[in-house]
Amino acid sequence: MINRESEVTARLDDEDYCRFALERAVDGLRSDDPMASASVAILGWQKRALWTLLITTAVFLVWQPLPTLVTLVALCTAGYVFTMIDRVMIFRDGLASRPITISDEEALAIPDADLPTYTVLVPAYNEPEVVANLIGAMEALQYPAAKLQVLLLLEADDDVTIAAAKAIESSDAITTILVPPAHPRTKPKACNYGLFFATGEIITIYDAEDMPEPFQLRRVAAAFASLPDDVACVQAELAYHNGHQNMLTGWFTAEYGLWFGFLLPGLMRRNSPIPLGGTSNHLQRSAIDKIGSWDPYNVTEDADLGLRIAATGYRTAIIDSKTMEEANSDPINWVRQRSRWYKGYLQTWLVQMRRPRQLLGTIGLRNFIRFNLVLAGTPIIAVLNLAFWLITVMWFLGQPAIIGAVFPWYIYFPALCALILGNAATIYMNLIALCEDDRSDLLGPALTVPAFWLMMSIAAAKGLYQLIRRPSYWEKTFHGLDKTTEST
Repeated sequence: MINRESEVTARLDDEDYCRFALERAVDGLRSDDPMASASVAILGWQKRALWTLLITTAVFLVWQPLPTLVTLVALCTAGYVFTMIDRVMIFRDGLASRPITISDEEALAIPDADLPTYTVLVPAYNEPEVVANLIGAMEALQYPAAKLQVLLLLEADDDVTIAAAKAIESSDAITTILVPPAHPRTKPKACNYGLFFATGEIITIYDAEDMPEPFQLRRVAAAFASLPDDVACVQAELAYHNGHQNMLTGWFTAEYGLWFGFLLPGLMRRNSPIPLGGTSNHLQRSAIDKIGSWDPYNVTEDADLGLRIAATGYRTAIIDSKTMEEANSDPINWVRQRSRWYKGYLQTWLVQMRRPRQLLGTIGLRNFIRFNLVLAGTPIIAVLNLAFWLITVMWFLGQPAIIGAVFPWYIYFPALCALILGNAATIYMNLIALCEDDRSDLLGPALTVPAFWLMMSIAAAKGLYQLIRRPSYWEKTFHGLDKTTEST
């Protein structure tokens, strides 16, 4: 494969251009639209509103403890019920609207001369163990070499990964770009810097350990050619190749099968905002220039960009093309990753709620409610699960009177329905997704998924704490832990 080396080299040799690129990578979005940046996690008026709510709640707890507790439990129960109903509705829509399918024949039917130019951004940090696999994955892509550019984005002081990358520098497939050290040390900052050296009409991101199916770029090009102009992004499906490594990877694989196979297509069918995956989101360069690139201060830059796509009137489509990844097999490493995701969801929600009227006017009432349930509801309910599980255990151990008092019948029965029907519905959706994907081998993880929810709650609590203490801190996820040879 050939990348347009001379053009990139000229830009890299221009110190003023590189300095400008770094400044824009760090502060571009914040300068152009401060309200869209998570550089300040919670604005002044948002802090005042939250403190007012906390103080008011504390005053009522002292003044009228029982009615206040009943009200809080009722609000939490309503949140559970609405979130459960919405998730089932999304799944139902996903059953009726699967991802866009582009056959091999359609992908190959486009003459090479008519294909758009493509840039693949591959950010990596402290990952020498997976860089060696990158060249094989990129060379497997079935796309004309003259129209494909692959940029490996490494931090300039990441000596171990740079050393590993030197082994592939002789390949025409990949150009290594060193990102000058600057805070925040995040993946979106590296991608923003890479954009200044990207020459493609379509931009996509792969992690260094990713294995996209060979025709993915051609399928996306064909999809863009047939979709309306307001589609700014085509998201490919993410799946895991090591689902059998342990129970955790099995849970993770089943979760991704449901999310990318059914829930995202369900959101697509209703034109709902779609939180993008961390990789394999294929973006029109022209749309990125209008929307703004990634927010380097948001630790789930993918979800944030997906929401900004919707907030500016563009749409995202889901395509039936898989990128294989490594599922996190270490519990501590998994909690680090998931807590970052939850923190980023809350960051994105706080940013978008700075201009709620504008968002409501763009996406409509139904999608506005769904946005709140998905982005804020997912991590908050995961945290609340810890409290309600503790209440349940206390009830079974001693049945304290206060627990019975805060669950009058008009709250108790909806809460019981949310507990029984919600858990059953989630397990059922997981089973349907596995059945549709012919993954009966993951039946065990699908049936034991409540243990996975406990880990999610721990991660959500950690993410909420970090949102307060270290909002833009990027907690690194380590890859290369899969020692299996599974390839399914």
